[in-house]
Amino acid sequence: PLPAPRLAAAQMEDKRAHTWSVPISRFTSVTPNLIVRDVARSTAFYRDVLGFVVKQTVPDEGPFVFVWLERDGVPVFLNATHAVAEDYPDAASRPAGGTATMFFIVSEVDALHAAVAPHAPVVMPLKTQFYGMREFDVTDPDGHILTFAERVG
Repeated sequence: PLPAPRLAAAQMEDKRAHTWSVPISRFTSVTPNLIVRDVARSTAFYRDVLGFVVKQTVPDEGPFVFVWLERDGVPVFLNATHAVAEDYPDAASRPAGGTATMFFIVSEVDALHAAVAPHAPVVMPLKTQFYGMREFDVTDPDGHILTFAERVG
């Protein structure tokens, strides 16, 4: 640990680092925008295993290159690898899932675990973490890690 004067200086430096001048913008949301190998398979996982609802697709009839899903106001976008190739030319050569993870805050995590665990690869079993969250992790068909967590205690 840093001595008190050095800690205070480090905290001030950290505070200054976050006050740089940027255009006046307000962030209003963030949506996971996942690149997937098989849109139909990933759509089925998010819809049938996790309970998401399809809000929009491109095109209107399958096979889809884009699907917008939502559950309880939480959106997730799925994009076919070949459909994003113009904007992200190296997307097809990247490993599926890569290091992308999503952290969902939920209610009734034990009930969600009971419903989801039999249908998805569990990579971290349901447990209560030292930081006060009860959580478990699964992977989607492309290897994205999904954490579902509920504040406890």
